[in-house]
Amino acid sequence: MTGPSGPAGPTWRGDAPEAARLSAGGWARVALRGPALALVLLLGVLVKLPLRLIERPLCGQRRPVTPWITQGVSRLALAILRIRLEVHGPRLRGAGALVANHASWLDIFALNARRNVYFVSKAEVAGWPGIGFLARLAGTVFITRDPRAAAEQKQLFEERLLHGHRLLFFPEGTSTDGQRVLPFKPTLFAAFFADPLRHRLALQAVTVIWHAPPGEDPRFYCWWGDMGFGPHLLRVLGAPRKGRVELIYHPPVRVDDHPNRKTLAAHLEAQVRCAHPAGR
Repeated sequence: MTGPSGPAGPTWRGDAPEAARLSAGGWARVALRGPALALVLLLGVLVKLPLRLIERPLCGQRRPVTPWITQGVSRLALAILRIRLEVHGPRLRGAGALVANHASWLDIFALNARRNVYFVSKAEVAGWPGIGFLARLAGTVFITRDPRAAAEQKQLFEERLLHGHRLLFFPEGTSTDGQRVLPFKPTLFAAFFADPLRHRLALQAVTVIWHAPPGEDPRFYCWWGDMGFGPHLLRVLGAPRKGRVELIYHPPVRVDDHPNRKTLAAHLEAQVRCAHPAGR
């Protein structure tokens, strides 16, 4: 496993927290919040799927309506999970992409709740029951580790970016316990240096910081290594107190201000680190 939406890469494996048993009150909260979350996701699909069937033949790659449904569903999901969203920093204007550190499947809700983005994910996610369908419906770009597919994937990146899609990927290549930032892998940055893109695009780094509910393990919301999705979901649903997620958007960086993908990746990594508690 490399995290729900990270590009393919080696999994980060740190010590996982002990499985916490839910109290009677915790199970009651699961019974209330679980169906509410499922209902919001289902309604999102029921509204978005027919709209996409109309939007696709009329607009092609452009998606002028359906991303707003994803944003609304993400905001409602955070509200149901009692996670407060705090946002700092400027919005990316014009054509471009975003990169962020990765700590949890909940990153997807948090980053979608702020703005309309399309995630770049490892290809295996497309086959995950339920999650794969939702990812495809949301316009996720799936990539593989196969070098033979590199040219095709590069072309897909260019096509989506030239249509104004804001792609978001996790250059660490895996999720962590949220207490660190791993080195950014520069591989995917090569696509931004293609001639049709490098003089038009800007990239924006986002630092994602999860704050556990009072009295809980600081890694409460984070999901990594071989942790099971079901038990983690139950723990989040059963939380008795509110937590929060902080998104810090850094000043956008023009691609053509950097000579190559390695310097660009290093600059964006430094931006993320400077705002993360582990790097301060």
